[in-house]
Amino acid sequence: MEKQTAGRKALGDFAPQFAALNDDVLFGEVWAKENELSPKLRSIATVSALVGKGTAGDALRYHLQTARQHGVTREEMAALLTHLAFYAGWPNAWAAFPVAKEVYADATDADGRGGFFGLGEPNDAYAKYFTGRSYLNVLSKPSEPLVICNVTFEPGCRNFWHIHHAAQGGGQVLICVDGEGWYQEEGKAPQSLTPGDIVEIPAGVKHWHGAKRHSWFSHLAFEIPGTETSNEWCEPVTDEVYPQD
Repeated sequence: MEKQTAGRKALGDFAPQFAALNDDVLFGEVWAKENELSPKLRSIATVSALVGKGTAGDALRYHLQTARQHGVTREEMAALLTHLAFYAGWPNAWAAFPVAKEVYADATDADGRGGFFGLGEPNDAYAKYFTGRSYLNVLSKPSEPLVICNVTFEPGCRNFWHIHHAAQGGGQVLICVDGEGWYQEEGKAPQSLTPGDIVEIPAGVKHWHGAKRHSWFSHLAFEIPGTETSNEWCEPVTDEVYPQD
């Protein structure tokens, strides 16, 4: 969480105690406890409280911007405000929608994707082995022995059939973190994946994985250490094989 200074900038001379409580306690302590409640959930709770109170000015605009930065997508915000209309009041939701439209005016479909670990950059280096667009966020440091990446697939995107080879050890582990996807080994039925699912892929097994047709999908991926490891890319996953979910 970035160190907040808005209170001191706006009110430091006039109300220093209030400024300190705003910057150091509310944002410096409460918002900073990401292990207890994620920034995305805190943003959703804060926006809900503001809409419930009928707040539609600068405070709501700021927290809508923060919610977007914390991964609340345009579709999720529209759904949230629609939901709140039934509990916080129809006029309050109507007042909030124009502010939300302004905040999300330049949003793209990729905004807020990638789950807790973030979207990363377009996966251009491996684009030739994917059907559809994917994104890569390398989470580990270059000095660390295990390379851990967050891979995000747009709806309908999947990688080609491939095999992780190794003389000893090897293979790959997928930990699903956002959206819905598929995993399939050659000769077996596709396996539906949702956040929390873990897939252990032995070396030598031909397989593919990717998003469902109507959902973004993200998983962590890392290769199990082994000797003489390599990756063999095979043919694309055809529409006849890809599940029609």
